[in-house]
Amino acid sequence: MLLPAFLLGLMGSFHCVGMCGPIAFMLPVDREDPLKKFFQIFLYHFGRLAAYSFLGLVFGLLGKGVYIFGQQQKLSIIIGVFMIVVVLLPYNTFAKYNFSKPIYGLLANLKNTLGQALKKKTLDTFFTIGFLNGFLPCGMVYMAIFGAIGMGNPWQGMLFMFLFGAGTIPLMTIAVYFSGLLKGVGKKNIQRLIPVFVVLIGILFILRGLGLGIPYISPEPVQQIISSNLECHT
Repeated sequence: MLLPAFLLGLMGSFHCVGMCGPIAFMLPVDREDPLKKFFQIFLYHFGRLAAYSFLGLVFGLLGKGVYIFGQQQKLSIIIGVFMIVVVLLPYNTFAKYNFSKPIYGLLANLKNTLGQALKKKTLDTFFTIGFLNGFLPCGMVYMAIFGAIGMGNPWQGMLFMFLFGAGTIPLMTIAVYFSGLLKGVGKKNIQRLIPVFVVLIGILFILRGLGLGIPYISPEPVQQIISSNLECHT
């Protein structure tokens, strides 16, 4: 499930450019020194990866709690179904419910801090901008978080989110260097593929939860493997 995490970030980065592109365009990078500019962009991405990894660790712990109670298989199926439902249902269905309203105050402070950081040019600023950027509401990040929960392990959840973030780096870097290349029909065509890819990942989570005994895709439940070994010994 780790390769899909990177691919989810890679495909989802076309959505990320639309959401976070303005922040990337506004980065106070050095326009005169290419090497310094590269290092500044690296720190920005490193900050985003740190934020995503932290989220993966936290929600991976949540998934581990479910795993301890022996419900990981069911959780994997639920997450897979939820991913598919979110993609297939009309956007207006979810627009009626503002799930982020309870944290409006926190988001307002986050955006204010981000706005202040964009006015500075010190090296630590670029890490700060990237780190704060990683916590901004984003549909693709939510999908990745569900994936991290489904991993059922904090370290695998952290790795899942790290790889998701790594997948967004190529296009987000292009957004800083060559913003004009991201416009046009090609971008729209690729954006249409994002829901298809999310559905495929949802199907993978469902297969993983079903425990069909397919290596790497749908491995048998741990309890079933242990019981089979015990029967062999007896």
